[in-house]
Amino acid sequence: MDRKKFIKTGILAVSGFYFLNANLFQAMQPETNSREKEVIDAPILVIGSGYGGAVSALRLCEAGKKVVMLEMGLNWEKSGIPFSNMLKPGKSAAWLKKKTIAPFMNIFSLTPFTGTLDRMDFEHINIWVGRGVGGGSLVNGGMAVTPKESYFKEIFPDLDAEKFYNTYFPLVHKELKVNVIGEQFLKDCPYYQFTRVGEEEAHKAGFKTIRVPNVYDFQYMEKEYKNEVPRSAFNTEVIYGNNHGKNSLDKTYLKKALETGNLEILDLHCVENIKLNDDKTYTLNVQQTDTSGVVVSDKIFNCKKLILAAGTMGTLKLLLQSHAVTSLPIHEQIGKNWGNNGNFMTGRNWVKPLSGGTGAKQSTIPVGGIDNWDDKEHPFFTEIAPLPMGMDVATALYLLINRVDKKGEVSYDVNTKKLNLDWDQSNTAKMRENADYFIKKMNRANGGTRSHFLFNNGFGADVCYHPLGGCVLGKATNAYGKVNDHDNLYVLDGSLIPGTIGVNPFVTITAIAEYCIENLIRQNEFA
Repeated sequence: MDRKKFIKTGILAVSGFYFLNANLFQAMQPETNSREKEVIDAPILVIGSGYGGAVSALRLCEAGKKVVMLEMGLNWEKSGIPFSNMLKPGKSAAWLKKKTIAPFMNIFSLTPFTGTLDRMDFEHINIWVGRGVGGGSLVNGGMAVTPKESYFKEIFPDLDAEKFYNTYFPLVHKELKVNVIGEQFLKDCPYYQFTRVGEEEAHKAGFKTIRVPNVYDFQYMEKEYKNEVPRSAFNTEVIYGNNHGKNSLDKTYLKKALETGNLEILDLHCVENIKLNDDKTYTLNVQQTDTSGVVVSDKIFNCKKLILAAGTMGTLKLLLQSHAVTSLPIHEQIGKNWGNNGNFMTGRNWVKPLSGGTGAKQSTIPVGGIDNWDDKEHPFFTEIAPLPMGMDVATALYLLINRVDKKGEVSYDVNTKKLNLDWDQSNTAKMRENADYFIKKMNRANGGTRSHFLFNNGFGADVCYHPLGGCVLGKATNAYGKVNDHDNLYVLDGSLIPGTIGVNPFVTITAIAEYCIENLIRQNEFA
């Protein structure tokens, strides 16, 4: 090859190399760079479809307002995908995980899918949350417990407790379809042996028990026991969702809101950040995903009024992350007064092993509790919880709910782009003391041993089902949930409660949301 031809060939080769690699470089760029962002205007926007969001949507829709609701999880009713039970979890069980993430029995592999149950892991605590239209109502045990009035007054000294107990709590019970199990059915049903044993042993140890209402339809339960309808509570369904029987929010508040024709719910829409505009409106960057978590569309939502109801951890992440990314103004109280509602999981082994134990068959819907709140030394409320393992393991499981005397604080790490939680064993020391007292007293009266094997698998002080606080009513917001330093931003979820309420919190969250939205509408905040 002569020199001129060599140079020409070399130039063509080099040019081809750069051309091919330029195309390869372009092909390697994230698709989001080339996607055009759809811009959507929604005068009133609600983020989250849990208790606070559902209440807000219904009352605004009833007032004739058009509402758009963004939910990062799946609309399960529309999807047609069934919920999983605990013994045979399928793809719907966990949020984009390769393995189940329940507090126990995590031996099941999964294909990543936008499932119902998610878990946020911190150094000293794991927080379980629900994903989907209906939020936490999809995955909780449905225990509709009204807090003790004395403790409610202590936590919310500025609220009119009499009005809450005469108006808002009864309203919430009606809307959520709260009911109580029949005592004769409870006495006869083999699926509630764990409750009967739990109450009998509590009484023997000198504790007081209470009957706990629930949003599960007990008339349906009696039919499922007779095999007249499909089984759900008797088919180990709860923590991954109930296919039947349970009146979750998609069957109560959200259903009524949709029936007005004024609500649009957009599922699989995850809000990335919020920006405050000069005219005091808000712009949201939102990603729409498919059920494998892949982003399929980037959207921009503009709204005049914005309600954050993404659950305690979701709302705090949006506020703190947006402050870091878009300089969204946040009040100094944002992130403070966080608590785990005193959650402490514990248990006992060798519970009546020679007389049927706690039952091979167990309903997943708890109906009994132990009320030790008036004990000045060891105040707590305890859920007599099911442990449906498909066999009798002679084990009693309890979720203690305690006071939270030492609160934590949530912040945002700009480097990891994750939340930080200032929370360690010092925050839960009294909870552990109460659990030790309770278990020892139960064992002295009844026999049995402490379930030490449970504590290495999501039990003990590191379990949290009820994150509360961080945007406390009257501190980070005004008296009705309007965020300080903002004219058109509101928080209506569990973050309004300062870390503790003494019982399972969703009834209180719903009542506070009813109170707030009623007053906000009355003040023409959404005019």
